[in-house]
Amino acid sequence: MRDLTLPVHWRVLLLLPALIVFTAFWLIPIGVLVRISAGGNFFDTYSAILTDSRYVNSLWQTVMLSLVVTIATIILSVITGLFLSNNEFPGKRLLVSLLTLPLAFPGVVVGFMVIMLAGRQGLIGAVSQALFGHKLVFAYSMSGLFLGYLYFSIPKIVLSVMAAAQSLDKSLVEAAHSLGAGPWAVMRDVTLPALAPALIAAGAICFATSIGAFGTAFTLATDINVLPMTIYTEFTLNANLVTAAALSVVLGIVTWAILMLARNVAGATMSAGG
Repeated sequence: MRDLTLPVHWRVLLLLPALIVFTAFWLIPIGVLVRISAGGNFFDTYSAILTDSRYVNSLWQTVMLSLVVTIATIILSVITGLFLSNNEFPGKRLLVSLLTLPLAFPGVVVGFMVIMLAGRQGLIGAVSQALFGHKLVFAYSMSGLFLGYLYFSIPKIVLSVMAAAQSLDKSLVEAAHSLGAGPWAVMRDVTLPALAPALIAAGAICFATSIGAFGTAFTLATDINVLPMTIYTEFTLNANLVTAAALSVVLGIVTWAILMLARNVAGATMSAGG
């Protein structure tokens, strides 16, 4: 049988473009960022950041907001994705297209849409003024940012749920029904365990996107204390390049840790499921 394995020099040559891109756009910038963040004394710089309540609170609020957005997105997307996967009806393709439309919008546009919905001149404010005599305005708070993140996160998870649901072995569901399992039991014991690896992976991407999102936060920024905005403030208004770089490194480490944890959990879930 003919050996189709490429020679070593050809494998290196084919890998070279990826290595160049990786070095130019990731390795070198990260190295420079870490060097700047040291500020002459690596330990003192990061100790000062991690003991400063303002920075710690900003990191904590960012992580908690991203977790809440991820959980809410997964719940809503599982319900929507399973319904769309298991049902055919007129206009389904149009509905799926509309659900995925937010993927085309940058963060600034999403923030502007939140303002139009829940800002001082927004629809919710006008309705609450007519019904209760006062305007309900929350676009410029963490609630508004939550709404914006939820808006652009749902389409990604819905598409992942639909793809995973379509590859689900239907015979398992039919076997569960034949054994007398009700819809909720099938959902709990068959559907969700089968979807778990895809949900964990999609949830990790949702978390990583939310924790680092800047455009929406920048558009809504009034009473919002999230780490991307803190980094922007330190870099532009305070001209504190060392602190901005160190906070960026911390944000990257937290995001990387969550992604690695999700990958390990998804792998273990897939192995446990057979």
